[in-house]
Amino acid sequence: MHNFKTPESDPNILSASLKWKDRASRVAAGIRLRVLEHTVKQNGGYLSQACSSAEIFAAIYCKIMRTSEILSPIMPGKFPGVPSPGKKLLTGACYNGEAGPEYDRFILSPAQYALVLYATLIETGRMDPRGMAEYNRDGGIVEMIGAEHSPGMEVTTGSLGQGISQAAGIALARKLRGDTGRMILLMSDGECQSGQFWEAVQAISFHHLENMLCFVDMNACQCDGQMKTVMEMEPFHERLQAFGVTVHRVCGHDLDALVQAAEKTVPGKATFVLCDTDTCRGLDILKSRYPKFHYVRFKNETERAAYEQVYKQMKENMEC
Repeated sequence: MHNFKTPESDPNILSASLKWKDRASRVAAGIRLRVLEHTVKQNGGYLSQACSSAEIFAAIYCKIMRTSEILSPIMPGKFPGVPSPGKKLLTGACYNGEAGPEYDRFILSPAQYALVLYATLIETGRMDPRGMAEYNRDGGIVEMIGAEHSPGMEVTTGSLGQGISQAAGIALARKLRGDTGRMILLMSDGECQSGQFWEAVQAISFHHLENMLCFVDMNACQCDGQMKTVMEMEPFHERLQAFGVTVHRVCGHDLDALVQAAEKTVPGKATFVLCDTDTCRGLDILKSRYPKFHYVRFKNETERAAYEQVYKQMKENMEC
C-alpha cells in the first residue's frame, strides 16, 4: 500500500504545475545524464533511446498524464515469484500513482526503453535512486527489458508491436466501464512496421477509443539501422489518418508542441502524436556510431573514457 497526494489535497502541487516547463526541461536533462551515467558504469546501455525520448517522457510525467503524486520515492523490492494461488500478481503501475477511474494509465510498448522509464521515475520523485543499482540483477524487478512487475510498467509488452493491442484492450474496457481516465501509450517507430500494429489501429478506430493517447518516438532508427532502409513507412501520418484516428506530427523535443498536440483531441477518435526526434540529441559523441544506435557497448576503455568525460562535463553544466 502506497500513499498518494492530489492537487486537491496539496495546494503545492497546483503551484508547482504552473512551472511545469522548467521542471520538464530539468527532468529531460536528468534522464539523459542518468542513462549516460549508467551506460558508462555498466559498459552498456540503451542510450540513444534516452536521447530521442527524454522530452516525451518528461512531458508525459510532468504535464500530460493525469495522476496522483507519490508521497515519497518507492524503493524497488525483489521479485516475489509468478502469480499462484494465494500470491497476487505484482505490478509496477503503483509508481505511476493511484489507481482510479479518473486517472490516466501509462503503457510502455518498447520494453527496451525501460532504462529511460526508470530514469524518468527517479527524476520525477517516484522511484528511489538506489533502485537503479538493482538494474538487470537476478531476483530483482528492475529488469533490463521491462516486464509487468518492473517500476512504471503495468503489462509485459513482449514482442514489439504488442503494447498497442494491450493498451487498446484496456482502453475499451475502461470506456465500457465509464472511466474518465485515458490510456497513454509510448511506442517506437520501428514497431509500427508490424502487422499487429495496424490491426490494433483498425480496432481502435472501429471502437472509437477516444480515451487513447499514443506517442510515437520517430527517431528513424531501429536495431538493424535506418527505418527507411529496413521498411519505409512514410507518409506515416497519412496512413494513420486513413485508418480513422487523429494524427499530429511535432518535434519530439519541443515540450510545448507535445503538450498542445495531446490537448487537440477529436470526439470519437484516438489521438496519435508522431514525435520526430534525434537519436543523438544532447550527446554529439553518439554520432560516430551512425547508423547503428540501438545499444551502446563500448569497443574499448578509450571509448568508454571518452563517454565518461562527456558525462562529467554534462553533470557540471547541470550543477551550474
